[in-house]
Amino acid sequence: MKFALQAVAIAALSLTMMGAHAQKGETVKIALIDPQTGLMGPVGMNQLRSWQFFAEKFSATNPAGVKFEMVAFDNKLSPAESLNAFKAALDQGVRYIAQGNGSSVAGALIDAVNKHNERNPGKEVIFLNYAAVDPDFTNSKCSYWHFRFDADTSMKMEAMTTFMKDQKDVKAVYLLNQNYSHGQQVAKFAKENLARKRPDVKIVGEDLHPLAQVRDFAPYIAKIKASGADTVITGNWGSDLALMVKAANEGGYTGKFYTYYTGVTGTPTALGMGGEGRVFQVAYQHYNMGGQMGKWGDEFKAKFKDDMYTGAIPTAFNVLGAAMAKAKSADPVKVAAAMEGLKVMNFNGEVEVRKMDHQLQQPLYLTVWQKADKKYPYSPENTGMTLAPVKEFPSYVSSTPTSCDMKRPG
Repeated sequence: MKFALQAVAIAALSLTMMGAHAQKGETVKIALIDPQTGLMGPVGMNQLRSWQFFAEKFSATNPAGVKFEMVAFDNKLSPAESLNAFKAALDQGVRYIAQGNGSSVAGALIDAVNKHNERNPGKEVIFLNYAAVDPDFTNSKCSYWHFRFDADTSMKMEAMTTFMKDQKDVKAVYLLNQNYSHGQQVAKFAKENLARKRPDVKIVGEDLHPLAQVRDFAPYIAKIKASGADTVITGNWGSDLALMVKAANEGGYTGKFYTYYTGVTGTPTALGMGGEGRVFQVAYQHYNMGGQMGKWGDEFKAKFKDDMYTGAIPTAFNVLGAAMAKAKSADPVKVAAAMEGLKVMNFNGEVEVRKMDHQLQQPLYLTVWQKADKKYPYSPENTGMTLAPVKEFPSYVSSTPTSCDMKRPG
């Protein structure tokens, strides 16, 4: 075993040296197309800082020896604005784009990238999707040029309901979600998974509301209370989750919330000291992971007075650097081929870019909102609270099948 590990280490070192020699010092521009203004602006600005933070970190450490440079565009959460930003990025010679906020935006960008690459051989672009989680993007709408580093909606629901099936206090569930593809998919997969794993659970209500437009969720909370729901499942994020939990606190709702994005900007403050032991999150990371992620989180908070919660960003840089070293090139055509099936050691263990659909396979974690303590000390937004780990799900638990029929170049 000792000699085998030494051989692996030598092979990895050789790959690093070859990659670094191939393109050392080359600048790779990545266009970030996400909201920086409006209700979802605080989330977008946090993630812009995260991309910039990790661009600097991985410029110094990636095995390909390249330098990463971020170019930011405010898309105002609009697909039309995003397409204009994509054109502007192309005019600047950008060959990599990143986006995450809003699957409606991601869908428009996937189509635009596909058309551009088909019409402009030699100027291909890769789409790094770090947070748009509509499962269709790695199923019926899968694209060779699209790579997702977040776990999709169905994967997170698979893990969430695997935990919920053993929670006997979950008997009546209300589904409250944003009215676009992601929110619709959360509701769809919640119903399918609960019917399969907990057929005794009743869905006592369901609502879809406009994305990033509702400022008062009190009427929705009143409906939830009237329904008798002991549990709410929501994929809401940003202001839509923060304002919802604020209304729940003010309205005296004492049921449980199973969420995807409790740790995201604004929601910790909206929860405050409320919701202890009642608010759960499923994600590929959490605030108290320790190790390298813990060090990055502490450094990010000290530098920006903000919390770093989007671990798909360092994952994207990790995979991208490894693929460029493997390809000995920063050319998107060669890098895309190198990313297919690539396995790397990440902050959350070994992860794999599944070749058949470009969906990252990775562990997921269920956490619960509780008081920060010596064991779990990180306090988002200085609330005195934290998201403490309850259960870890290995990659194979949350992995879901794909119907992707990948059309590859040539």
